[in-house]
Amino acid sequence: MERTISIIKPDATAKNVIGKILTRFEDAGLKIVAGKLTRLTKEQAGAFYEVHKERPFYGELCEYMTSGPVFISVLEGNDAVALNRKLMGATDPKQAEKGTIRADFADSISANAVHGSDSKENAEKEIKFFFPELAQ
Repeated sequence: MERTISIIKPDATAKNVIGKILTRFEDAGLKIVAGKLTRLTKEQAGAFYEVHKERPFYGELCEYMTSGPVFISVLEGNDAVALNRKLMGATDPKQAEKGTIRADFADSISANAVHGSDSKENAEKEIKFFFPELAQ
């Protein structure tokens, strides 16, 4: 069993589609083993996205992620990281495959509805960041 992080971002929570997105994870065989609705502080967003600190979009990303509530969950299942990324679709919703979360719910590259860990290593770090009690 593998675990990964999913964050339903402010644009998707504002559209009231948290349940629809979580249902997609469950229907695909992923189990939600932890979850919380929260509003990230600037400090949390800055620390979480620190890997992008030198990129030009860092400030805008942190501002966006603190603009409204997010739903953070830990998903568990076989190949959870890869499966979650497949369910999310391409970062640009215009290029995302039909039926993916981003194709159906995202507005733009920056307001792209969801975040998911991009590797097992990052999944472990991200789980520890938001759910230290689950860290392995």
